Amino acid sequence: MIAEQCVYERPVGLTAAHTHYCPGCTHGIAHRLTAEVLEELGILGRTIGVASVGCSVFAYHYIACDFVSAAHGRAPAVATGLKRVLPERIIFTYQGDGDLASIGLAEVLHAAARGEKITVIFINNAIYGMTGGQMAPTSPPGMVTSSSPGGRNPQQMGYPIRVSELVAQMEGAVYVARRSLHNPAEIRKAKKALRLAFEHQIAGHGFTMVELLSNCPTNWGLTPIESLRWIEERMIPVFPLGEFKNVEGCKVGG
Repeated sequence: MIAEQCVYERPVGLTAAHTHYCPGCTHGIAHRLTAEVLEELGILGRTIGVASVGCSVFAYHYIACDFVSAAHGRAPAVATGLKRVLPERIIFTYQGDGDLASIGLAEVLHAAARGEKITVIFINNAIYGMTGGQMAPTSPPGMVTSSSPGGRNPQQMGYPIRVSELVAQMEGAVYVARRSLHNPAEIRKAKKALRLAFEHQIAGHGFTMVELLSNCPTNWGLTPIESLRWIEERMIPVFPLGEFKNVEGCKVGG
């Protein structure tokens, strides 16, 4: 008889709630990575998350820390208030691209410009996932959505906004990275980026943001496997991966 070996256990920071996300959605991976990092850093009990509007709002069901809900696009403003009133707490927002890159773009840019000591987790799946699959500010050129059935035409609809590159220009931002959730190697890099972002906040350095390229199989009209391939083939060329800012002199981690 062969003894079973446990290779993975649910992190303490991840609740046992059944997910509401569509099959294959990588929001669940982002939740797991966040929960693992908060647990490993020993900060889960003093962390407050701010949930935005969109599919991302249900993060409070799955990450086992205190949460506050914010109006559409206003998560960085709410996080700012929490951090200033409770400076000893670790504060993060969890936002999708429809929330952060559209109505909330000014909020995140000004929070970064002010150097607010908060962490933004930005899920970029290039579409409005909850409201019917409309074109988002991050939809790549040619992408077919419910509001761009002929594909996004930059001459009529503008070009996709690269949020990480914008935020990295803000002097108050100390760490900005873009990673992806489409394969195990990139998932490991995503976890490292999240850990660095929270370590900067623990050290009191300034504003941090991690953008995570995610999928939306349902609204993209693809199978989960096809959607992961689409991230690699269509999203990464538009949104290159890497660290866009890691301020020298802000030493964190080992």
